[in-house]
Amino acid sequence: MNKTILKNYAKLIARVGVNVQKGQDVNIAAGVSDEYFVKYVIEECYKAGARKVVVDWISDIETKLGYKYQKVESLSEFPVWKEEKLKYQVEKLPARIFIDSADPDAMAGVDQEKMTAVRRILGPKTMPYREAMENKYQWTIVGIPSEAWAKKIFPNETKSNAMKKLWDAILKTTRIYGNPIENWKEHNKNLRDKYTKLNDLKIKTLYYTASNGTNFNVSIKDCMVWNGGDETTLSGVIFQPNMPTEECFTSPDKTTANGVVYASKPLSVMGKVVDNFGFRFENGKIVEVLAQNSEHKELLEKLISLDEGARQLGEVALVPFDSPINQTGLLFYNTLYDENACCHLAIGRAFNDCIRDFDKKSEEEIKAVDLNISMIHVDFMIGTRDLHIEADTYDGNHVVIFDNGTWAI
Repeated sequence: MNKTILKNYAKLIARVGVNVQKGQDVNIAAGVSDEYFVKYVIEECYKAGARKVVVDWISDIETKLGYKYQKVESLSEFPVWKEEKLKYQVEKLPARIFIDSADPDAMAGVDQEKMTAVRRILGPKTMPYREAMENKYQWTIVGIPSEAWAKKIFPNETKSNAMKKLWDAILKTTRIYGNPIENWKEHNKNLRDKYTKLNDLKIKTLYYTASNGTNFNVSIKDCMVWNGGDETTLSGVIFQPNMPTEECFTSPDKTTANGVVYASKPLSVMGKVVDNFGFRFENGKIVEVLAQNSEHKELLEKLISLDEGARQLGEVALVPFDSPINQTGLLFYNTLYDENACCHLAIGRAFNDCIRDFDKKSEEEIKAVDLNISMIHVDFMIGTRDLHIEADTYDGNHVVIFDNGTWAI
C-alpha cells in the first residue's frame, strides 16, 4: 500500500477521528500485526500535539490460548494494576483509538461457556470506569486489513491480492481519496441534515416490515433525539467515533420492542461468525432466539444472558440499503463496516447522549429516563432491499420513513 495514502489515513484518524488536543494523552489499541501502520498513527498524534502516546497490543493467539489453558478464576482476575490503569484513564481522559483488524473467526473452537463466565465476572468490575468516562473523552474505531480478515472476504484471492482489495475497500468507504478532511465535513453535514428531519418529525413508534419475516415495532420516548456522524464531548471537543459511518441513530424505550426481526447479514459474536438468525421480542425483551444452526442459537443465547440489559435494545439505527458500504458488494464480517451498510439494531447499552440536552442534566435526571444498561452493545444488521419502515409521531401523524430499503423523507 502506498506510504503517502497510509500517512493520510493516519492523519485523518488523529485529526478528525479523535481530534487530538494539544497536551492530551492518546491510547491506541491495535493488533500485534498492525505495527507497520500504527507507527504512522503514533507520529500523527504527536504532530497534532499529543503529550504521550501509549499502545496496548492485542494478540488473538494469546487470547485463544489463554482460554484453552487457563481456568475461569485466572482469566477473570482483576489485579490492582488493571484497576489503577482504569483510574488513570478516568482522571486523564486520553483520546482512544481502536484499530480493528481482527480475524472474524479468531475465537472459533474456544469454550464459549468459559468465555461467557469470564465476561460476566469482569464486566461489572470495569463498567463503573466506563460510565465515569462516558461523553468526556474522544474515541474512534477504524479498520485496517489483516491477512486472515482479508482472506475471509476474498477466499479465492492470494493473500497479497486479498489485502490489496480490502485496503482499497476500507480507504474508499473512509473517504480518504481527494481531500479527506473536507470529505468528512461534507459527510457530517449531510448526516446532520438527515437526523434533523427525523427530530423534526418527533417520532413515537417505528414499524418495520420485510419479506424475510421481519414484523417488528419499537417506541422512542419524547425526550430522545436522533444523532449521527460526529459527536462532541462535554468539554466541547468534536470527534468522529466511527470511521466509516452512515447511520442516524437513537436509543429506544427499552420496554416497548415487540415482534420478530431477522438479521440480514452474518455477525461475529465473541470471535465466531453466526448467520441466519433473528429474535422475537415481547414487551422489550428477547423471549426467543431464532436460528437455523443450533450452535449459533446457543451462542446467541449465551450472549443475551450476560446481564439483564443484554436482552433489550439500546439502539435503533437507520442506514439506506444503497449506502456506499453496501455498494461495494462486500460482506465485511466486521460490525464497524456491516452496520453502516444497512439499517441495524443493537442489544445492550443505550446512549445517554441521545437524551435531549443531556449535557445540561444531572446524573439523577439522566438515570430517570431509564435507558437500557448493559455491559455489552452488539449491533446486528436488519436492512434489506425491501425493508419498509413507517412511524407514528407525537404530533398524531403517520409517515413513511423508509421504502424499498431507503429513505422516504
